[in-house]
Amino acid sequence: MSEAQALFAVLRQSADADCVAALERLVREAPDHRLARINALDLARRETLDEEKTIATLLHAARIGLFEMSWNVLCPSCGGVLDTNTTLKSVRSDEYYCAFCAVHNEPTLDEMVEVSFTVSPRARRIGVHNPEDLPIWEYYRQVFWGTGVDLPRDSLEAALQQVTLDSVELPAGDKAILSLQLPAETLIVLEPVMHAAQFIDVKGEPTSDRQGLTLVYTDLHAPAGTTEMRPGPVRLALENRTSGRVLPVIWVANDALQRIIGNRRPFLTAKRLLSNQTFRDIYRTDTLDIDQRLKITSLTFLFTDLKGSTELYERVGDLVAFDLVREHFNTLHDIVAAEGGAVVKTIGDAVMATFLTPDHALAAALRMREAMRKLNASHGRDDLLLKIGIHEGPCLAVTLNERQDYFGQTVNIASRVQGLASTPSILATGSVIGNALSASLLKADGLTPAVHQHALRGIASEMAVYEIP
Repeated sequence: MSEAQALFAVLRQSADADCVAALERLVREAPDHRLARINALDLARRETLDEEKTIATLLHAARIGLFEMSWNVLCPSCGGVLDTNTTLKSVRSDEYYCAFCAVHNEPTLDEMVEVSFTVSPRARRIGVHNPEDLPIWEYYRQVFWGTGVDLPRDSLEAALQQVTLDSVELPAGDKAILSLQLPAETLIVLEPVMHAAQFIDVKGEPTSDRQGLTLVYTDLHAPAGTTEMRPGPVRLALENRTSGRVLPVIWVANDALQRIIGNRRPFLTAKRLLSNQTFRDIYRTDTLDIDQRLKITSLTFLFTDLKGSTELYERVGDLVAFDLVREHFNTLHDIVAAEGGAVVKTIGDAVMATFLTPDHALAAALRMREAMRKLNASHGRDDLLLKIGIHEGPCLAVTLNERQDYFGQTVNIASRVQGLASTPSILATGSVIGNALSASLLKADGLTPAVHQHALRGIASEMAVYEIP
């Protein structure tokens, strides 16, 4: 048995059988580029697999060494990878600069950090394991762009050649001189290894005189900015003084280029993975550094607590109450996971969970309330009375008490809203109720929220809180 076969045998013990079979087939048959930075959502779509099960399978595969997981900081404009990390701990919270787009961006976990998976050399060696040997166009496909850029699958080189004036591979210490005819358009001399871009704004009267431009790449400096030139002949001198190869390409920055690289597809974001129950179960504390603070622009928090739990212990005794509370926790955990969320922590009899969008949190809350009704009916008494509060907004992903957690006013408000609950009604803020999918969910269930103004501790003004009967 090969090492790959042995690892897949281990994977089958913890992951979905259909997903494992698809991964095994991929490793055995797919071209190299399909095994480099796998987009979990695209893989699920191609193989008609469940997204959550596909993500879980890739996480288990990464844990046992079949795949390597990477956290890639993306430019939100072009989808290029600005930084690659083996762990979220090494993602910086300060700005990243994209030379291709000439913009600075502060990273957020919503859309600027993707999580991808590359087959391990233990299972199969592919070209991207030695990126310095990749052909230039495969370097762009497998290294430069993130998995959210939907590039032509089989004809990337042919497509890019349509907008390419020239390209060259320069090993360390090498020089090249290119003779080009400049069209009256904006050009980009893009170097993907250093992520460097020199713009050439070609305008004015055409000239027959040969113009000159020299670009020098060093380990500390790369060409950047914009140079004006006239249409006509140019002598472009390129010099590589770095310790590795560079791959400068001269592109015409027109609509044709945008059509090639402008298509987008969904990808697995860091935000989604941090709110994935399988990820939290497998990786636990191995997520964020103790001093790290990474922004999330929108996350939905759901808090629950048991009403009268102290009286419950007195009424039915410790052993019976413990079993009831444990059954309640297991039920809530299953519902959260089924709605694509994750339990962040439990505090006494309370639960804090996160969801990507308000509608999934609301769906989970409705299912929780119904599940408690059924549990109470099965025991013949209303012992489990659940108080639920939901709020959506921005937050920080942090490490608290040696676990990945969240911090900010959004978290505080969600907790305060739950604290207002005194009946089986679900309480939610306007950002939850105002979500279009949440509204559709309530309408389908025939539920009409009633709004009340409440003062929340730590909040300057009263807030509208909606009660869902």
